[in-house]
Amino acid sequence: MVLVTGALLLTACGFSPLYGETEKSFATEELLEFVDVLPIEDRVGQLVRIELTNRLTPKRPRPTPLYTLQVTLSESKAGLAVQKDSSATRANLTLNGSFKLSQNSDGETLLSGSVRSVNSYDILLSDFATLAAESGARKRGAIDVADGIVDRLAIFLSRAQDEPAPRRGR
Repeated sequence: MVLVTGALLLTACGFSPLYGETEKSFATEELLEFVDVLPIEDRVGQLVRIELTNRLTPKRPRPTPLYTLQVTLSESKAGLAVQKDSSATRANLTLNGSFKLSQNSDGETLLSGSVRSVNSYDILLSDFATLAAESGARKRGAIDVADGIVDRLAIFLSRAQDEPAPRRGR
């Protein structure tokens, strides 16, 4: 009974699923295939771009892109858990990603925003182990940033498809 009531309340408030079957012209997954991701600087940029392209265009061949996504990344590290000798035993790796979605036809910016990911790792006695832990935190951050960007793109493109086209010539 509670489940049925909850489902009725969700449909009454205008809730509609982001993914899945729709009556619209395109499903959200299909809309994301029209986004082309520009190359991103540095190794972490390559990781983010790989994650983005795997999520946006999992099928090959993909259609001619209608949109271009430009991403800029910045990374910072901060030591945590400082010992008496001022050495840190834990660190946070923060990855900030700013993005801009532009329409290819006229270059107009449709959406811009930023996504942040903070991942911790241990600073160990072995330099190799510390580098491996930092690399793992960087990869997790790249996945988080890519997921955040794809979520924002999916919501935007799905809502933009719902809006009626503006009337011209009046």
